[in-house]
Amino acid sequence: MADWSTVGHSTRAVHAGQEPDPVTGAVVPPLVLASTFAQDGVGVPRSAFEYARSGNPTRAAFESALAALESPGAAAVGLAFASGLAASDTLLRTVLRPGDHVVLADDVYGGTYRLLSTSYRDWGVATDQVDPTDLDAVRAAIQPGRTRLVWVETPSNPLLTVSDVAALAELAHAAGALVAVDNTFATPVLQQPLALGADVVVHSVTKYLGGHSDLVAGALVAPQGELAGLLATNQNSLGAIAAPFDSWLAMRGLRTLGVRMAAHCAGATAVAQWLAERDDVAEVRYPGLASTPGHAVAATQMAGFGGMVTFRPVGGPQAARAVAEATEVFTLAESLGGVESLIEVPAAMTHLSSAASRRPVPHDLVRLSVGVEDVADLIADLDQALAAARG
Repeated sequence: MADWSTVGHSTRAVHAGQEPDPVTGAVVPPLVLASTFAQDGVGVPRSAFEYARSGNPTRAAFESALAALESPGAAAVGLAFASGLAASDTLLRTVLRPGDHVVLADDVYGGTYRLLSTSYRDWGVATDQVDPTDLDAVRAAIQPGRTRLVWVETPSNPLLTVSDVAALAELAHAAGALVAVDNTFATPVLQQPLALGADVVVHSVTKYLGGHSDLVAGALVAPQGELAGLLATNQNSLGAIAAPFDSWLAMRGLRTLGVRMAAHCAGATAVAQWLAERDDVAEVRYPGLASTPGHAVAATQMAGFGGMVTFRPVGGPQAARAVAEATEVFTLAESLGGVESLIEVPAAMTHLSSAASRRPVPHDLVRLSVGVEDVADLIADLDQALAAARG
C-alpha cells in the first residue's frame, strides 16, 4: 500500500515507512549500521544512501513513519536527531540570525529556556517570554519584521498549559513569523499541530515516541517545502543525527504508540481524578479535568489528554520532596513517557535551569508520568506516599 494517509494512526504507526525488507522479506525493517555505502560508479550511488551522516536506511524509515503520523493528509518531511535539544538547536540555527527575536512561551522545558537564554543570547538573538494563553500578550510581544519565531509547548512541561495553536499561528503568520510547537507530551496520536497551522513540530523522541526509556533522540517534522529543505540541509551540515540503533528503537516504539497512549491517558485520568478529591492535595493539573485551565481548548484540539499529571501537596516544598521520595511503584527519576511510571520535583530536577525565567516552576510541584501499570497499584502507591509525607 503506497498511500497510508487514509488509514488510522495506529495502522500508519505500524506500516508507514516500514515495508518488509525487499531482500529477505523481514517484516521488521533491518538495523543498518554501515557508515558508508557501495557505489556503482564514481558519484553513482547504488541507492539513495552514500554516507551515514547524510542518510541511513534505518533512520530514513523512522523519519518517514513519524512524518506520516504528524501529517497524514499532506506531504511532510521528518528529520531525526541525536536528542530533542539537538533538534531544537538545528531548527533555531536554521530560522534565526543575529538580531532576530523569539517569542517563547513562559513555561517551556528548562533545556529549551536555557538554550535560548544562553547560547542564542550570546549569538545576538533576543527572547521575550509570554503567557501563550493570553493572546493579547502574545500579540503585544510579537515585533513585526523582527520576530522570526513563536515557540510553544502544548501541553507544556511541567505546568501542562494548553495553547491554542490555530490562534497563535494566525497571530504569528500575520506578522511574518513562524510557529514551532513542541508536541512531545501530546504526540501525533493526540494532536497534530501542522494541521492546526504550525510550521514545524519538535519532539523529544526520548519520551513517548520511544516509549521505553532506552534511547535519547529528537525529531523535527515540517511540510514539504523551503523550510523542510533548509532543515534537512542543516541536519546534514551540523551532523547531530540520530544513530541507527536509536532510530530502530524509536521505530519500534512508534508501532505501539497508539495503544500505549490510550493506556497512559486512561491511567492519568484516573490518577488525576483521585488526587483532585483529596484534602491533602492543594492543586491538581491535568488537561482532562474541567478545573484545569485550558481544558476547553484541549478538548477541541486534542484527541486525548495525555499521560502527564502535576499536583501540589499540602505542606509545600518539603511535602513535595517527601512524596517523591516515598513512592515505590513510581520511580523517582527525570524524563517521562516510558511504560513505567515516574515521579519528580521539577524545580529541583528537570527545570532547575529555568529558575530565573519569567515563570519559574513552583518548588512544591510534583510531576507524574503515568505509565501503563495497573491503575489501582499506582493510586495505592500515591496514597501511601502522601501518608508518609504527612508523617
